[in-house]
Amino acid sequence: MKLDTRAIRYLTAEDWRVLTAVEMGSRNHTLVPTHLIIQIASLRSPGSVHKSISALAKTGLIARMKNAKYDGYRLTYGGLDYLALNTLRKGQWVYSVGNQIGVGKESDIYVVANESGTNCVLKIHRLGRISFRTVKSNRDYLRNRASGSWMYMSRLAAMKEFAFMRALRDNGFRVPEPVTQNRHTVVMEFVDAFPLRQISEVPDPAGLYDELMEMILSLARVGLIHGDFNEFNILIKEEQDVQQSTLSNPGVTKLTPVLIDFPQMLSMDHSNAAFYFDRDVACIKRFFERRFGFTSDEPGPFFAEAAKEVGKGSVKRLDVEVEATGFSKKMAKELEMYMKEVGVVGDGEAPQERTGDDDADQTGEDDSDQVETSEEYETSAEHPRSKTDSDLEPLPDDLEANFDALDLKEIEIPGLEDWSRPVKAAPDLRATKKAAGWAI
Repeated sequence: MKLDTRAIRYLTAEDWRVLTAVEMGSRNHTLVPTHLIIQIASLRSPGSVHKSISALAKTGLIARMKNAKYDGYRLTYGGLDYLALNTLRKGQWVYSVGNQIGVGKESDIYVVANESGTNCVLKIHRLGRISFRTVKSNRDYLRNRASGSWMYMSRLAAMKEFAFMRALRDNGFRVPEPVTQNRHTVVMEFVDAFPLRQISEVPDPAGLYDELMEMILSLARVGLIHGDFNEFNILIKEEQDVQQSTLSNPGVTKLTPVLIDFPQMLSMDHSNAAFYFDRDVACIKRFFERRFGFTSDEPGPFFAEAAKEVGKGSVKRLDVEVEATGFSKKMAKELEMYMKEVGVVGDGEAPQERTGDDDADQTGEDDSDQVETSEEYETSAEHPRSKTDSDLEPLPDDLEANFDALDLKEIEIPGLEDWSRPVKAAPDLRATKKAAGWAI
């Protein structure tokens, strides 16, 4: 789905409260009962809750489900987008949303700006988008899980990406600077660069090749494997080479690779670490041979040699450090299971086009569980699957003209900050009326 922020400025405080109530109810319900939404929202008049539900449903932030056994609503990715944007706006990380500059296998990328006008990148994870590739596996996988929703997995992917990006940045790796993470979104530095796949010629292929191989080895020394190290996830940034510049030739530039896309990153201790390490190396070798006609005389690097250097001396194990900062082994295992089931663990290529009956099953859910509108999960011509996260389109010269200010009101919802508080049971209206002397 495409992010549309036009309706966000018209939501009232009651609308935000009801939308938050649906999100809270989604923790334990795929379809949140209407009476539960009323209880959590705790508005004075149930009629105002129904009014807000109607407004939210019209804008596609919540939706009914076909053939449901009870009256209720589910949170859509649009509703989750709005909740994340509202939080980012309150934290002054996002003030306006600009153009969409990339479409990934399971994410959308936008240019955003904060209140000071600094451009950043907003990455919205949308896991489940390509689940049609293994529909039967997805159904079996989700059936056996209590918390296996796409939105929960999207949140885990965003948490993992932010955690690894911050750890790598703090330890001198060339990655975008992470700004913040909320729900299924990550805000990061805007890098003025081009994906390697869009570059047809470089002045020194051997030098760039050596730098990329050294980056793979540097990751291995700190206990990490990217898992999808290829031309789609490497940005090439032009910088002035101070060392090579002279008075007669001051304009010497160098190409600096910047690594992106980390949800599939794994530890050197992983059972399939050798496979993913060798695949990362092979992807770069194959691309340089095909695109630049360059073939290295030296074989490798090889996993066995890289494994010997892991954690040597004073080198920190970043795989261990990341697990200690909040992204637990349990979370990593859940996300890995999901990505293995849907076939997106470092695909190394653009996703396949969907065909035939897969269109109807792309959510990985039963037909009886589909929402009444297909707008939530369908992928239109605006989201071609031939692009990846780093397949960036050139930006217009005037970015400000393409930004939509969120213009959100300062909304505080007392009582909803603590999700652990118990929800009161629904009152027995029949018993209450009988006690009041009503004729039943």
